[in-house]
Amino acid sequence: MQRTTRFRPHKVLREDRADGTILLRSGYEIGPVADRTGDWLHQWAGAAPDRVFLAERSGAGWRELTYAAALEQVRAVAAALLARGLGPDTPIMVLSGNGVDHGLLSLAGQYAGIPVVPVAEQYSLIHGAHGRLRHAMELIEPRLVYTVDADQYAEALALDVFDGVEVVATRTGASGATPFSDLLKGDGSADVDVAFAAVTPDTVVKILMTSGSTSNPKGVMTTHRMMCANQTMIADSLPFLRDRPPVIVDWLPWNHVFGGSHNFNMMLANGGSLYIDDGKPVKGLFDRTLENLGMVAGTALFNVPVGFSMMLAALRKDEHLRRMVFSDLDMVFYAGASLPQDVWAGFESMALEARGAVPLMTSSWGLTETAPATMIQQEPTDRSGVVGVPMTGVTLKLIPDADGRCEVRAKGPNIMPGYFRDPQKTAEAFDEEGFFVTGDAMCFVSPGDENKGMRFDGRISEDFKLTSGTWVRAAQLRLDMLACLAPLAADLVITGADRDEIGVMIFPNMAELEAEGYSTDAQEGALADPHLLSDIHRRLAERARDISGSSTRVARAIALAEPPSMPEAEMTAKGNLNFRRVLTRRADLLERLYAESDPCVTRI
Repeated sequence: MQRTTRFRPHKVLREDRADGTILLRSGYEIGPVADRTGDWLHQWAGAAPDRVFLAERSGAGWRELTYAAALEQVRAVAAALLARGLGPDTPIMVLSGNGVDHGLLSLAGQYAGIPVVPVAEQYSLIHGAHGRLRHAMELIEPRLVYTVDADQYAEALALDVFDGVEVVATRTGASGATPFSDLLKGDGSADVDVAFAAVTPDTVVKILMTSGSTSNPKGVMTTHRMMCANQTMIADSLPFLRDRPPVIVDWLPWNHVFGGSHNFNMMLANGGSLYIDDGKPVKGLFDRTLENLGMVAGTALFNVPVGFSMMLAALRKDEHLRRMVFSDLDMVFYAGASLPQDVWAGFESMALEARGAVPLMTSSWGLTETAPATMIQQEPTDRSGVVGVPMTGVTLKLIPDADGRCEVRAKGPNIMPGYFRDPQKTAEAFDEEGFFVTGDAMCFVSPGDENKGMRFDGRISEDFKLTSGTWVRAAQLRLDMLACLAPLAADLVITGADRDEIGVMIFPNMAELEAEGYSTDAQEGALADPHLLSDIHRRLAERARDISGSSTRVARAIALAEPPSMPEAEMTAKGNLNFRRVLTRRADLLERLYAESDPCVTRI
């Protein structure tokens, strides 16, 4: 298969210890690492002053900010922040989503050594999620908060936790908030150069709130060293990033490490251009994403699996869009979950048809605490779900179990120093050798050949035992069941802990059900259409014919009428299910799933 993207072959060093643990390292040395993100900004403002760095939609076109203009405005905003007395101990919180002003404020904080804390915009815009916002405010205690539109965020800003906090907004409305344009005027009383010189690789300049899937969100302290080393690691693995400046059209939220650290800094470190997509892969907003993709030819395409699935369907119908998306593409990069193999194959065949070659199709693995990229599939593969090999500068400690599944721990310059104001959680996060305990599990793609890479095998905390003592690997089984029930299931929860059989609680794709003519009438929280239940039963039965063991045989299913609730913490800010919370909040439906007889439950 013809490929045009330059890649670096895997080269892994392995050490087997007497206690059974395995250490994996890259066989390549890590390249030069910048000290501060501001060094990148100075580099590209000098080397490519007129190149677009950030852009956002403005009317029928784009508001574009060049590297030279970005440096000038970042220094002005940094001066205004310093003149207000802000510093390392007075964080800034950002309430709203991606935007040019948001980017300028973040970079100004990094330039001056002031931590910036972006939180999920849902915390402010969804009334029931204000508890998460309150928790973040009480933990961080910011001196200044920013939002793009003060009127839109007025309900959240009226909470008592904002008393005495300066509010800055791009659109102030009737709020009395400080206009962001005031910060752009700078302040001659502040010495920005002195502040910038005082910033070191160990300066904490970003605090990212974890999703809080099992507890209140924790604040991950992120340093310049973490972000700068991680971009060197990424470019070491993906050499085409250094061959020419990358261009992306990207919606992934900056309050999350994938969009805000991985992708944003990839553009800044390599002199690239980030066109901010104001759409996302949800009904009512995805058309905007398609419009934006049709306006700019990117060199890399980032998304979550559901986004790629929606995009593939749209690309099949639109020749102009196909031409724009594939004309200059070096890489298709998915994260968040495994990409369905049929979607993978669809992008490969479409790329071959559109340009006669396939870009690098790949994924990576990491967490908020690892900045994030720690493993990457840096050479071509023909399958989805592989997260690859250790990146330069990283050491992985693998603790195998009897089945060859490995708990993964990590050490390297991209690992966090700890959680903000939480020394106990920080201590618990590292083992006696200083490795970060990720809680994730991996398996070798080809045991005995480390260079084939590893595949993600779930969170260890999600595994459970049936009453027979049989272990159920819930993460992989969930992916299998999503494939089995596609496109009826938007998501699902695997059940069966301390029970005789595995079950699934299905969150249906309501649009698909309606399109197929199924009824969405509910009985006490569960869908009751016999035709839907019959279809689910048929699929489970067909799958069960090929399964001999109880560890993967799903015997019961119930379709839930109510979608997962963010206010009730059933869904994280990243859009992932909080499985424990779903099972707790819907305990009555869980009991119905295992009852002897229920008209809304299908059994095989």
